[in-house]
Amino acid sequence: MKISRVYKHDVIILGAGLAGLRAAVEIGRKFGDRVDVGIVSKVQLMRAHSVCAEGGTAAVLRPEEGDSFELHAWDTIKGSDFLADQDAVFRFVKLMPYEILLLEHWGIPWARRKDGKIAARAFGGQSFVRTNFAQDKTGFFEMQTLYDTLQRFTNYKRYDEFFATSIIVKNNKFAGLTAIDLVNGEFVLFIGKALIIATGGAGRLYRFTTYSHSVTGDGLAMAFRAGLPLKDMEFIQFHPTGLVPSGILITEGARGEGGYLRNRFGERFMERYAPKMMELAPRDIVSRSIMTEIEEGRGFEGPEGLDYVHLDLTHLGKEKILERLPLIRELAIKFAGVDPVKEPIPIRPVAHYSMGGIHTDIDGRTPVENIFAAGEAACVSVHGANRLGSNSTAECLVWGRITGELSAEYALSHEFMFREDEVLEDAEKEAKRIEGILNKNGKENPYEIRNELRKIMDTHVGVFRTGEKLEEALRIVRNLKERFKDIRIVDKDLRWNTDLVSALETENMLDLAEIVILGALMREESRGSHFRRDFPYRDDERFLKHTLAYRNEDGSVRIDYIPVNITYWKPVERKY
Repeated sequence: MKISRVYKHDVIILGAGLAGLRAAVEIGRKFGDRVDVGIVSKVQLMRAHSVCAEGGTAAVLRPEEGDSFELHAWDTIKGSDFLADQDAVFRFVKLMPYEILLLEHWGIPWARRKDGKIAARAFGGQSFVRTNFAQDKTGFFEMQTLYDTLQRFTNYKRYDEFFATSIIVKNNKFAGLTAIDLVNGEFVLFIGKALIIATGGAGRLYRFTTYSHSVTGDGLAMAFRAGLPLKDMEFIQFHPTGLVPSGILITEGARGEGGYLRNRFGERFMERYAPKMMELAPRDIVSRSIMTEIEEGRGFEGPEGLDYVHLDLTHLGKEKILERLPLIRELAIKFAGVDPVKEPIPIRPVAHYSMGGIHTDIDGRTPVENIFAAGEAACVSVHGANRLGSNSTAECLVWGRITGELSAEYALSHEFMFREDEVLEDAEKEAKRIEGILNKNGKENPYEIRNELRKIMDTHVGVFRTGEKLEEALRIVRNLKERFKDIRIVDKDLRWNTDLVSALETENMLDLAEIVILGALMREESRGSHFRRDFPYRDDERFLKHTLAYRNEDGSVRIDYIPVNITYWKPVERKY
């Protein structure tokens, strides 16, 4: 296998979700044709997982009504169980109102209050109503608005349906990106002065998940193999309300609009766990509460072991549901056979978000000089051990903007770091590696390996964890990695080879699963989304620190730690 084509751009954006698109728009509006951009995506641009975001985007727009940057920051830091870097949080909350207004000027159809101002709804852990929304399709409308805005510029080229396989780093500088052009069946090389990684999370590590099938952590795994550390990967958020049996997201906005959680006795059981905030407690607390109800026999028996509780919207009335939650009604009818106007929705906690990601500083810079990361692929860290709902789309917008501007400035002030022939040498090595996988004719089925991986993550690395279960999961994942060496690829052509793509995604997920489990095993405390039944309390003395996972030369994982940046508030007990 040879390199068929070489593409050169000043800035390469890997990933075309909210963060990637926001970065591209920022480069276009501030630098125009002075900076040439290549946007590389494994899917068609508007099929990025960001379109699935439903509930809204948090920002302080009402200081005259009692909100403030300090309050948003406090909610975020407390919600993070004090693992968020507080300087990053303050930068985040101060920039967000600007992003909401920019989207407004670019044409997003925000919902409106009666006085004509942008409407907001309540969200979990937010002590002020600051989640701005567009029906229950906020992510889709934000993506569409950014996509439309991008059409104003001529400085970019799209590479849709290119599956990236490696990030080439030489002398601690980004040199190139290899990818399979799935449409034409070619192995290609991208060379750039700067790279923004905006590939999202790794939620398909789990079987019961809200994520699109494309979200397999490719950018994280490539960064890890290229020598970049991954931070806080043990913190996986479980959204309280995944639709049973599909796992499709039922937005927190359903509870923000007044929905109740009920067990099989009809009780609003959150009174037992968070009497002040009830259904609008942070996601980690609500998810553990639901699982406790189920484990103690107060749930409903579900298919394939997916026992559940009810999300009751019936008291909201048809008019409000059709106005504020039309997608939720459609999803419940189509995928669960229930009409939320008339009957409650079956839900249970579902894998939803990766708080961890590629280690960056407050500017989205990674330890490699000219590589940036933004959105869910990055760990700045704003979310710490637990993300508040409606802060994720907001983070994508803020650090999409920041990394777009900084990467363009870098490109304008630097020449290409390496000659084409220098990068080609490394790219040819990757081509041989991919060719080796393509030609495998072993006895192992990669789809079975993927299914076994996702099953063990569901059962052993979920809402509740123990050292014994984590050790067993680690042993099984490492065994799956060995079995992967003997896989069989049936399709031998590069053109639209979903067989090969699925195998490469599985390889990425196996690497990430080991990092998640190892970090969880070594963190002997409970904090945010990471709850150890054998260590049920937060331990600030030993673990008020970020986990960093590095790749050793032999491919093994090394865990290290760095301090949390605490600049405003010291940790206190977290109560709701």
